Amino acid sequence: MALEWVVLGYAAAAEAVMVLLLTIPGLGPLRKGLVAVIRNLLKPFLSIVPFCLFLFMDIYWKYENRPTCDSADSCTPTEHLRHQKSIMKSQRNMLLIVTALVFYWLLYSVTQLVVKIDQLNSRVEKLKNKD
Repeated sequence: MALEWVVLGYAAAAEAVMVLLLTIPGLGPLRKGLVAVIRNLLKPFLSIVPFCLFLFMDIYWKYENRPTCDSADSCTPTEHLRHQKSIMKSQRNMLLIVTALVFYWLLYSVTQLVVKIDQLNSRVEKLKNKD
């Protein structure tokens, strides 16, 4: 199961880097090529959404089916520690899922805004050249 989390972490990091590159000022000449590459990557990166839903269902299933250590008498100290570690891992993994989804949404939104700004700038240039 660790491989899925590594893949999701790398995907979220790649999304974060792409959002960062799109929002850094001063990359004028590179921006058009960068936007073209990112627009082509948005569809393959859309597979993150069902992947995150699958991982979320996995976390939920593990949460529903794990043994409970409600009182200190019902579990040994090692079982209690294992239970606490499991809870911490689930919380960390849920944070990773949310981060990957938010970065995908940001990447999609910022890319669409950059494309719209480029279109509006080209219209303004056309109107300036027309006059």
